[in-house]
Formats: sequence, structure tokens, C-alpha cells
Amino acid sequence: QVQLVESGGGLVQPGGSLRLSCAASGIIFSTYAMGWYRQAPGKQRELVATITSSGRTNYSDSVKARFTISRDNAKNTLYLQMNSLKFEDTAVYYCKISNRPYWGQGTQVTVSS
Repeated sequence: QVQLVESGGGLVQPGGSLRLSCAASGIIFSTYAMGWYRQAPGKQRELVATITSSGRTNYSDSVKARFTISRDNAKNTLYLQMNSLKFEDTAVYYCKISNRPYWGQGTQVTVSS
């Protein structure tokens, strides 16, 4: 059974940082590309960042140079380091296995002063 469990969300002030984690089970994690998505209230879910099985990364323009996606295959865990957070980064963040219909439950990130 495939399971993705996100954690690390919370309330942070503008300019602050958070690190999200996504623990994966039920898959051979190291062989899959993974991604982080987010959905803000009233908006469609959007892609934030992806990482291939070999570690190549890609970012949306809105987070480039502020967010870093990474993975630890030994721990079956995906990460998203978020720096210089802005109000518009407020959303529920989800991890996903690329090209597979598996999503985590999401973790809320709120950027507020």
C-alpha cells in the first residue's frame, strides 16, 4: 500500500523558513521522480518543484531561488526547504509520486505577520 505522509508545516512570518518532509512507504522510493504541489484557498493546485530519481530538480518561477527540493533515498523521504517565505506562499502543500495517482494528505503552511 502506497502511503505519503507530509509534515513540517506551520505558521511563519514573512521572510521566515520552513522545511517540509514527505515520508514515503509502499514503493521503491529511489526509483521514482517526486514532486511538491500546493493549493491556496480558492485556487487550483499548482506544481512547486520536482526531483528525478537521479536528483535533477526543477522549480516553478514563483519559488525559484527560494525553495530547494531534495531527497534522502536511504530514509525514503522527500524534503522541501522553503526560505524567504512570502504571504503568497500560504497554501496546503502536498507531495506526489510523479506520473502516479498517489498524493499525501497535505500540510498547511501559513505565512502571516
